[in-house]
Amino acid sequence: MSQSKNTNVVLGLTNPKSPTNVGSVMRASGCYGVDSVVYTGERYERAAQYNTDTHKSSHEIPLSQVDDLLTAVPEGATIVCVELVEGATPLPAYQHPDNAFYIFGPEDGNIQQKTINRVDDVVYIPTVGCMNLAATVNVLLYDRLAKSTNFITDNDLVKESRDNNNKLRVKRSPKTEIRPA
Repeated sequence: MSQSKNTNVVLGLTNPKSPTNVGSVMRASGCYGVDSVVYTGERYERAAQYNTDTHKSSHEIPLSQVDDLLTAVPEGATIVCVELVEGATPLPAYQHPDNAFYIFGPEDGNIQQKTINRVDDVVYIPTVGCMNLAATVNVLLYDRLAKSTNFITDNDLVKESRDNNNKLRVKRSPKTEIRPA
């Protein structure tokens, strides 16, 4: 696990429509130590009926439907919307809270203004154009990890995380001196 035990991270998805994107969110959640994922709306449930592998990569992360994301905020969590919003903080300048509830907009819409008005922080990822839901979740969770000092950096994590067929190792050899011609 790459996240510290002293943190609590929950993701809230606003009316996601794609089982593929939700499946990718669940995989990222497992990779980055997310505690649970909640979502609103009915589009995902309808689409998931026709997609058989959405939950294979969830790593036992709870996924549940709620009527309102703001009712699912864990006690003491900082609510952070991740959306292209005027006046938001660019992600590279943002300091993540230990206990966070991140809310993401839908693939084909945005988070409602009334939700934006009630949260603690709003951040955006400074890209040209917008990314899809899964890409946004992955970038945010990686940014959180990269800015953290509470992660494992040894070979045990590499061995545990890599594919069974991957037995690669870094071998250091003496540097060859390159002489000008």
